[in-house]
Amino acid sequence: MSLEEQMSGREAYDLVVVGGGVNGVGIARDAAGRGLRVLLLEGRDLAGATSSASSKLIHGGLRYLEHSEFRLVRESLKEREVLWAAAPHIVHPLRFVLPVRAGMRPAWMLRTGLFLYDHIGERRRLAPTRTLRRGRAGALVPLRDSIRIAFEYSDCAVDDARLVVLNAVDARERGASIAVGWNLAAGRRESLLWHLEIHSPRGERRSIQARALINAAGPWVQSVLSSVGVPWHRTLRLVKGSHIVVPRLYAGAHAYTLQGSDGRVIFAIPYADEFTLIGTTDVPYETDPAQVAVSGQEIDYLCRVVGEYLRQPILPQQIVWTYAGVRPLYDDGGVDASTVTRDYVFDLDAPEGAAPILSVFGGKLTTYRRLAEHALAELLPRMGVASHPWTRAAVLPGGDIPDLDIEAFTAAQAARYAFLAPRLVRRMCRAYGTRIERIIGTARRITELGDEIGPGLHEAELEYLRAEEWARCAEDVLWRRSKLGLESGPGVAGRINRWLAAAR
Repeated sequence: MSLEEQMSGREAYDLVVVGGGVNGVGIARDAAGRGLRVLLLEGRDLAGATSSASSKLIHGGLRYLEHSEFRLVRESLKEREVLWAAAPHIVHPLRFVLPVRAGMRPAWMLRTGLFLYDHIGERRRLAPTRTLRRGRAGALVPLRDSIRIAFEYSDCAVDDARLVVLNAVDARERGASIAVGWNLAAGRRESLLWHLEIHSPRGERRSIQARALINAAGPWVQSVLSSVGVPWHRTLRLVKGSHIVVPRLYAGAHAYTLQGSDGRVIFAIPYADEFTLIGTTDVPYETDPAQVAVSGQEIDYLCRVVGEYLRQPILPQQIVWTYAGVRPLYDDGGVDASTVTRDYVFDLDAPEGAAPILSVFGGKLTTYRRLAEHALAELLPRMGVASHPWTRAAVLPGGDIPDLDIEAFTAAQAARYAFLAPRLVRRMCRAYGTRIERIIGTARRITELGDEIGPGLHEAELEYLRAEEWARCAEDVLWRRSKLGLESGPGVAGRINRWLAAAR
């Protein structure tokens, strides 16, 4: 759907949100659900930067307890089960094994932290912490013999980019306009309105008005403020987080939480069935966020830390994919990049008699929904709008799965669509949930889904991604709307790009 079709001639909005990462789409969804006229601007792609470069976790942040960030940890822990209930197709519980290793944080400290982790976040469905001992727990078998004890605790895994897209889909279905490929070029205040100039890479330009502006541009938040002539009173600390993906390192559905000798924490996580995701690093970053990439030094670091724990070492040549992202953290003055707060802070510029702008500094994937509630609680009173939060009990598109049981749902769909390979049905269930039927429709044989453009990717799914999820190029499809890039050979990206170009 084009911007013109979405806007339907509209040039005036209650709220314009800049930034199509998780915070921006979360705010747009929440605001649209309260009846506001909302436009979201995203110049690249939804989840095109930081929000698709995470560790793919919904977690409390166990290590943040060391820095006394109890409010952030408690809010994050409470959100785990809220987001699981909202999207059980893309969010699922994951057990983490935390080995006790000589010279690192002692067992008593880890157990104390995990006791707090279990009890301060209103845990209801997630399993509690338990102690694992060598000889009694299969999860210790892949670890070196010197590791005799570990603790196992709960968090959740998430498909981060799909979380962003599903929030955008829900926002659109509640009336928001989602303008992918459009940037904010300039803006000025005239009394109680923002007058904004927006443009696309194709040279199209439009002038719009808004009663309020929310700047959720992540690493570019200060650039947006400059473009509209507003000074900032907060500063960002840009920190690069890098990840590597290798063929599956161990059996079992659990992840590992590994302590580095420098105090940092590295995760090894089952990923896309056949792989292991390893990360992340915390490295200060000072150049263009759009050019971020994994360095050889970071690869060596991640391989070394994992090799200190697992029997099976990792060699750089095993890596099948790397990705990096720039985390726009609020600069709280911390010396070490790994200790900078992951909490969020707002900068509200709302002079008397002038249209307000609220800028988001910091934040993390897990708390995006609460951040959206808090942002609107700050902004809407300045606009004279009275409304109430609503997202806590609302499901995301495709998330209406009975009892959150994705395995039972997948089995039912495999029986319903027996003409499809079970692996394909499983992938589609975990991507689209109950909306899988919008792709398969009334098909009774696989040929009715159209040509297979890439491995397990048929024209019917590609058309859905184009028409409903703003996919515009092969990278959008292979690395954000799915992770089919991990198994796609040469030529697939070209075929997808040609198909999308022909479908426009």
